[in-house]
Amino acid sequence: MPMPHRTQMALIKRRLTGKEGSERLRELRAVLEDLPDYKNGPYADIRKWVVNEIEATRARSRVVQRDSIAVRREGAAQVALVGPPNAGKSSLLHALSDVQIKIGNYAFTTLRPVPALVRIGGVLVQFVEIPGLIEGAADDRGGGRALLGVLRGADVIVFCHEASQPVDDLLAVQREVSAAGIDRPALLAATKADEAEPEDFVRLGRMASGLPVIPVSIIDDTSLDALKEQVWALTGLLRVYLRRDREVAGEPLAIPEGSTVLDVAAAIHNDLADGFRYARVWGASALFDGQQVGRGHVVCEGDVIEVLAD
Repeated sequence: MPMPHRTQMALIKRRLTGKEGSERLRELRAVLEDLPDYKNGPYADIRKWVVNEIEATRARSRVVQRDSIAVRREGAAQVALVGPPNAGKSSLLHALSDVQIKIGNYAFTTLRPVPALVRIGGVLVQFVEIPGLIEGAADDRGGGRALLGVLRGADVIVFCHEASQPVDDLLAVQREVSAAGIDRPALLAATKADEAEPEDFVRLGRMASGLPVIPVSIIDDTSLDALKEQVWALTGLLRVYLRRDREVAGEPLAIPEGSTVLDVAAAIHNDLADGFRYARVWGASALFDGQQVGRGHVVCEGDVIEVLAD
């Protein structure tokens, strides 16, 4: 004789407390095997509830797996390359970073986000190619929810679109990004610029919703350098150079715009900030080369800074 159905239901829920994913599925299946196989009545309702819970747990597990595409951040900032399928993103990332990326003249060559480090003026910045987004991505069509999740973590968005092609697919991608509530500093990279006509860039400029349009070709290093500097301007970072014993470091330090010399000292080491006495500055923020400044002095792009501490 089975126990009262209310007691049975309470025990089942207690068995499931704190369990999720595969562990919850195993427990639910065990519960289902233990239940009487009644076709009607309260125990039939319990069986139906358990079956529904099995399906709901499977569905949650699929969403967690799909939405858990993560890209480990590296470098001073993260930049997402996003656009419709076959917009030249893989070729562009390859040209910027020299990493080996699968490239094909067909849609959906890239199936997962691809990160690569790109050096911009001496600073390493992470670029991430987002697989081609399609209409309905914000509603998870084509696994779009997970891809938009990666995009949400980026500091800058570079929309990519082949310069000579109609803009419908690009506009669809922009709508999906907007529908997902993602708002980041952005620009439009007009790819394959060497195959486009001047009027193509004018058309893109009209349709780009106020975004700067940067013509870029993977065979034109000047256009690639211009794109990198435009991206850098959107990161909200500054490059400053450290000076010690009359020697200036060859590679810059990346710090947020508005940073002071005390912030620079803290970025080097907390002990240097704690013992800060003053700094000497060469560059745009200084009245003259080697100006002695206090901890509140705000630095500019390209400044050379020497921190003196106890």
